[in-house]
Amino acid sequence: MSRSIRALCLLSFASVAMSTLAPTLVHAAEAATLPSAAAALPAGAAALVNGQVVPQSALDTAVGNVVSRTGAPDTPQLRAALKDDLIARELLRQQAVLGHYEQRPEVAQFPDAEKTDAEIRAWILDNVHAPKITDSEIKSRYESVIATFGKEEYKPEVIAVADEATANTVLAAVKGGQPFAELARQYGIGATKATGGEMPWVSFKLPLTEGNTHGVPLPLAQVITSLAPGATAPQPLQAGDGWLIVRLENKRPMQVPTYDSAKEDIRRQLQDEAMQAALGQRVAELARSATIVE
Repeated sequence: MSRSIRALCLLSFASVAMSTLAPTLVHAAEAATLPSAAAALPAGAAALVNGQVVPQSALDTAVGNVVSRTGAPDTPQLRAALKDDLIARELLRQQAVLGHYEQRPEVAQFPDAEKTDAEIRAWILDNVHAPKITDSEIKSRYESVIATFGKEEYKPEVIAVADEATANTVLAAVKGGQPFAELARQYGIGATKATGGEMPWVSFKLPLTEGNTHGVPLPLAQVITSLAPGATAPQPLQAGDGWLIVRLENKRPMQVPTYDSAKEDIRRQLQDEAMQAALGQRVAELARSATIVE
């Protein structure tokens, strides 16, 4: 990852921290209020979309994948969000079928298990268009982000665990000299398990205030900025339903990248955001004209 992405966009840290501490699902259908018909679902169906079944087994698999990857609990809210994802996917699949996208050479080359996703991607490329990002938008994003930087940047390490007892066990092991990365892989949940507790560099404007910590929960940012390099927080930090063991690997003076070095990275980020918004709008339109039973 380039320094300009790491310093300017801070996407990796926000993504890892939020998936660890407060998993959220951003999906194409989130802006749509999906209409429902007062009809009974057939056995084994999570929903019907224009008469086509969204299997309950697909929802159960999606929930299991999120729970195992992030450590998030299986809740009604999680299931509702993932069901909306599957409904949105089915709406897009039906559009691809109407357009005979399965006959396209770029789709036909995929194995059967991947063909549906390939059809949907091809349909989106042809039918969902976002406005081009202007230089003034890039400049505005650059200026707004650098205004949030502090004088220093920090390289934290975090292990997320499910309960306080495990947190105390891990903290005692850290204090006893066991390698942080090994403990993260042994006890961690979500992203911290996969990364060995490693987090990207991040900078905060001091004094810290709510909403100005680049997506990092304020209590975690407070702990990070209070530690000396090489130090571990003396107590686990509660974060939602989980607990965190926090260590500061290093810190250094913040070096703000120039506009020219960051410009193309920011352009890509803004274009991705615009595409997400356009896709959400298109799915909302499809949902309003569909018959959806949940």
